[in-house]
Amino acid sequence: MNTIKSFAVTTVAAVSLIAMTGCSNMTQREKNVAVGAGVGAVAGSVLTGGSALGTLGGAAVGGVVGNEVGKDKR
Repeated sequence: MNTIKSFAVTTVAAVSLIAMTGCSNMTQREKNVAVGAGVGAVAGSVLTGGSALGTLGGAAVGGVVGNEVGKDKR
C-alpha cells in the first residue's frame, strides 16, 4: 500500500510541474503563489499521512507564503 501512495504523490507532483509549464504569461508573484501552494500541498500530505485536510491546509499555507515572498519590497 505504501508503494501505491508513493506513486500517487510522485504522479501528482509530476503532473503539477508539467501543468505549470503553461504558466509562462503569469507574473512572478503568481508563479510564487502557485509553487508555494504545490509544495505546501505535498508537504501537508506527507506530514499528515495523506490526509485530505492536511493536503488542503498545506496548500493554503504554501500559497500564503508564496504570496508573501512575491510581494514588492518597496
